[in-house]
Amino acid sequence: KVDYDVCNNYGNWLYSAGIGNDPRDNRKFNMIKQGLDYDGNGDYVRLWLPELQGIKGADIHTPWALSSAALSQAGVTLGETYPWPVVTAPEWNRHIHHGPGGSPHPRGRRRPVQHKDRGIDFYFSCKKDA
Repeated sequence: KVDYDVCNNYGNWLYSAGIGNDPRDNRKFNMIKQGLDYDGNGDYVRLWLPELQGIKGADIHTPWALSSAALSQAGVTLGETYPWPVVTAPEWNRHIHHGPGGSPHPRGRRRPVQHKDRGIDFYFSCKKDA
C-alpha cells in the first residue's frame, strides 16, 4: 500500500520549508529539533550524507557547532568536505550542544549569517516594505 496524498504531501513540504500556510503567528519549522526528535542518533543523516559518517550521535545534526578538534577527528572540514550553513535560525540554539571552549566555530572561519529575532522564514518572506 502506498500512502500518497498530493495536497497533504505538498502542504507538508511547504510547511517544512518555512513557507507554508499556518494560522499561528511566528510559527517556524525547527529542523534541528525535528532531527533530534525523529533521528536522535543521526542514522538517517549518516545514510544520506556519507561525508558526515565520522560524527557520532546527535552531533551530526549540527556539524558547524562542533569544535575543530571534533571535526578533525571525524574527518570533516567545514567549507571543504561539508558546507557551512547558509543561515542559522535563533530557535536552533537551544538544541545545539556547545562543547567545552564556548565557541562552536573555529577561529578565523566564516560564520553563518544570523540575525537577532529573524528565523529562517525571514529569508523567504515575500513581504515588501512600504
